[in-house]
Amino acid sequence: MAAISREEVAHLARLSRLAVTEEELDRFAGQLDVILQAVTRVGEVAAADIPPTSHSVPLTNILREDVVAPGLERDEALAGAPDTADGHVRERATGQARYFRVPRILDEEA
Repeated sequence: MAAISREEVAHLARLSRLAVTEEELDRFAGQLDVILQAVTRVGEVAAADIPPTSHSVPLTNILREDVVAPGLERDEALAGAPDTADGHVRERATGQARYFRVPRILDEEA
């Protein structure tokens, strides 16, 4: 017995608002029947003692642990820069406002 009838395919087509011809109804009913039989066979093979899997081979995390480590000091980071500049007047007084200086690439007014 077929898993899906021609009338069920016509009903699904109406629900999906698909315009299908009489020939397409027959063809789709046959194709959907083959698909549903394959799904049924898979369901018969699946056993309670077989755990569900998402991958056929075991996967391991290849990323390293995220460990906090000290970074470069400001002067060390700027040491290799081709050009640096001082920041705002308020920050220049503390000597903490050095930054990378790059060429302007957009023609915008600040």
